[in-house]
Amino acid sequence: MFNPSYTITNKILMHISKIEAAEEVIKHAPILPLWEKQFREDAVIRAAYHGTHIEGNQLAKDEAKDVLMGKDVLGRPRDIQEVINYRKVIEYIDEEATKNIEKITEPLLKKVHRIIIDKILPPEECGEYRTKQVVIKNSQTDEVTFRPPPAMEVPFLMREFLYWLNKEDKDSIHPVLKAGIAHHEVVRIHPFIDGNGRVSRVMATLVLLLGGYDIRRFFSLEEYFDRDSYSYYENLQKASAGDLSTWLEYFTFGAAVEFDRIKEKILKLSRDTKLKERMGGHQIYLTERQIKLIEYIQEIGYLQNQIFSSIFPDVSEDTILRDVKDLIEKGVIKKIGSTKGARYEMG
Repeated sequence: MFNPSYTITNKILMHISKIEAAEEVIKHAPILPLWEKQFREDAVIRAAYHGTHIEGNQLAKDEAKDVLMGKDVLGRPRDIQEVINYRKVIEYIDEEATKNIEKITEPLLKKVHRIIIDKILPPEECGEYRTKQVVIKNSQTDEVTFRPPPAMEVPFLMREFLYWLNKEDKDSIHPVLKAGIAHHEVVRIHPFIDGNGRVSRVMATLVLLLGGYDIRRFFSLEEYFDRDSYSYYENLQKASAGDLSTWLEYFTFGAAVEFDRIKEKILKLSRDTKLKERMGGHQIYLTERQIKLIEYIQEIGYLQNQIFSSIFPDVSEDTILRDVKDLIEKGVIKKIGSTKGARYEMG
């Protein structure tokens, strides 16, 4: 019977309290539909880039973004396919979470693997448990750092793990802790011949989504893991000795960092809490320049014509004034004064 061993330390409690505080702000912050769409697209790009980069994908972030936008990119076919697959699997788990599925089943897990590894592994190895022993080696020293369980034990271990994940008292474990435990256990069992790291990170995200921590689909834990991949792998390896406490401290800290970053970004865009009411709930489309102008006003408090060139050095004043006029007509900002020294503030 799978029974993870860990202690809920003061660090874990502190990190979870920060996560919950950030989640509350993010959930209730008024934000225009266009910004919400951009936040979600940014999260997908960050997840796809960092979720593959951490395992050696050689595409730069801008190249990964271009791939996701359907542009032609010069790169290794495998690297390009990995990024495409990661986006597809994020879309898949998002759909599953929207259905409010009650269980994470073995067929679902195997489908996640099939999507992640599509056109990378031979078809007969996609979505199928490994049938041979594998080892994890240090890429620099070639030293074996971890030896996962024998292949013959994988089906049994995965069934035990999924039973624990789905059992009736599942709500007794905080969703963030459950996500961290799920992440580690998939890595430890290493059920597939390739793609286990990506599967584990996607599974952790799905557990969070199903646990109510969807954070409006704005988050990407992959960026935190990739920022210091040495610490990521080191903490995973430590946990494989049996005690998950240190790993869960690391995992919850990363979630707290990511959610707090999103909270600050949203607060910057929605400091004026009456903005949503002022829009009457209607869809309003703004250009990237207009969003940047609003960000500046919300950060500084006001905007003046002489600042235009410092914000947009390559854009004419007439063009920016047209953007400003449109924002005034939409009621987003207002003009105070009528001379060259006029100021623009939130409407």
